Amino acid sequence: MRTFDKSAKLDNVLYDVRGPVVEEAGRMEEAGLEILKLNIGNPAPFGFSAPEEVILDIRQSVRDSQGYSDSRGIFAARKAIMQYCQLKRIPNVGMNDIYTGNGVSELITLCMQALLNDGDEILIPAPDYPLWTATANLSGGKAVHYICDEQSDWNPDINDIRDKITEKTKAIVIINPNNPTGALYPRDVLQDIVDIAREHELIIFSDEIYDRLVMDGEEHISIASLAPDLFCVTFSGLSKSHMIAGFRIGWMVLSGSKSHVRGYIEGLNMLSNMRLCSNVPAQTIVQTALGGYQSVEEYIVPGGRIYEQRNYIYEALNDIPGITAVKPKGGFYIFPKIDTNKFNIKDDEQFVLDFLRSKRVLLVHGGGFNWKKPDHFRIVYLPAVEILEKSMKKMRDFLENYHQ
Repeated sequence: MRTFDKSAKLDNVLYDVRGPVVEEAGRMEEAGLEILKLNIGNPAPFGFSAPEEVILDIRQSVRDSQGYSDSRGIFAARKAIMQYCQLKRIPNVGMNDIYTGNGVSELITLCMQALLNDGDEILIPAPDYPLWTATANLSGGKAVHYICDEQSDWNPDINDIRDKITEKTKAIVIINPNNPTGALYPRDVLQDIVDIAREHELIIFSDEIYDRLVMDGEEHISIASLAPDLFCVTFSGLSKSHMIAGFRIGWMVLSGSKSHVRGYIEGLNMLSNMRLCSNVPAQTIVQTALGGYQSVEEYIVPGGRIYEQRNYIYEALNDIPGITAVKPKGGFYIFPKIDTNKFNIKDDEQFVLDFLRSKRVLLVHGGGFNWKKPDHFRIVYLPAVEILEKSMKKMRDFLENYHQ
């Protein structure tokens, strides 16, 4: 009988945020076990809710959102995004430079497909949000990972970036604030990246979905605001800042100099047209969400849930023998380091699988974020502190006798 296998294009693709360990957790749940899921940044299950005016808006607009919109998005949404770009000092952005998407994920895929030919290289951080590497590989390109340095608050290693550029390099990706590390890049690091992109004529892709989830009085700087003479594509959305991941509404903005990328923009328009449009009901809330009261600000200040949960998980992890962690400045992830010698860890996926089976807590191993050493894992600190306390007690108990 004729058999069918997955496409060879998937051989170099991983997305272990929802991978084999998650599948094992699913089997355990089917067997009646309760699993604490610290693997995915999904606010709703942990008691976060969208601002009430956003919910009211989408209910009100559903009847008028039954048809397709312009492939880039409805006027009101793009106008609000353009005004947001002005606040972020992103230069040279018009209405036609803004594209809404079914989350940022769809737009990342679209951008890679429109840009990369077989063998083209694109610089992507390690660790990364794995969709970037996956879509680059699926598009025929080659993801080249530059190191983010844990000893320097997980900032990109500028020298490593320089060393990895070749004549095939077309673009560089930054994720700021970073997923999975929680790093927030300072102005001087961003300026160094701009200087490299200018020198080597690279496109800059900046994933800024967590730009409104920044703590400790820090300021998020859009790299595009430092590069008016370069072509930049900036991504953001409402999934995280407005706690509506299920609504699937994100956007990308083309800024800076565009005269030399007309062919690429033609490709973006072609692919944007092919998928017809993004979710129209979700587009209708963008104006309200960006222009109204920003309830997320309550969460990221002292006393706020995300702030206090961040502080707790950081201190609790560093209090466990054999675990260290850099304090995140943005988002709701932390990327701890585990002493591989102490626990004889050779396989980080096996470590999180063993922890899952023993303590029924689901994490993602560092390899799921294209981190090559088996010495890291990611925790989502969205649950309330009392739930995080239980998870950290389980980890401490587990590691007391763990030896791989």
